[in-house]
Amino acid sequence: MAPTVVLLHGFTNTGASWEPVLAALGERYRAIAPDIRGHGSASRARPLTLDAVIGDVAVLTQDRFTLVGYSLGGRIALHAALALRRRVERLVLIGASPGIADPAQRAARRAADERLAAEIEAATIEEFATRWAATPVLEGQSPEVKAAAHADRLRSTPAGLAAARRGRGTGALPSLWERLGELSMPVVLIVGERDEKFRAIGQRMARELSRVELVVVADIGHAVHLEAPERITAQLIGGEVTPARGADR
Repeated sequence: MAPTVVLLHGFTNTGASWEPVLAALGERYRAIAPDIRGHGSASRARPLTLDAVIGDVAVLTQDRFTLVGYSLGGRIALHAALALRRRVERLVLIGASPGIADPAQRAARRAADERLAAEIEAATIEEFATRWAATPVLEGQSPEVKAAAHADRLRSTPAGLAAARRGRGTGALPSLWERLGELSMPVVLIVGERDEKFRAIGQRMARELSRVELVVVADIGHAVHLEAPERITAQLIGGEVTPARGADR
């Protein structure tokens, strides 16, 4: 039986954003790429709590699985890996963060997320999708990648995205920096070379993990799975991560 991989998308995306990776994987994996609550076909799903989303992940398969998460999906994947423990045999995080450790900074981010949620509710999905594409962290994407990401964002609703931002934004979720050492499975941290913020976060995370590989993809930005899906596929079908402190590659 083919091994199972669960892929969690980022904020404003849907499970369809993984199609290039799914196509490259072919039949080597049984791949599951759900729409996370608040997005796409799950736009109306409630509640949008972290526990509810982890519950959704837990029932996707009865097998042990590789868990992959990008950005928002990476934050959820980290929480899910800690909650599901031995069921997750490998964790792959793309442009992801364990959160904000400082309580004051986290409160400020939560206030900013609330303002953004209110702005999303006041816009059409076309208006917000266009605005989100101009987010600095997404700069440098090719016209083809931008077009595919824009079409994917139109699968969601302003109400769903606003609720997701309130419930699972960086300000809403607890920091996991102090718990990274609890992860016993192999962890792969993938970041784009141009994504300076998340490169620094990845380097810091690598120092806290015992079985880790830090992969920096040259000439790529934040959304590595959209800009270079073949690199994600290569990591999924590659060998085991050996005990290490992590290094750029």
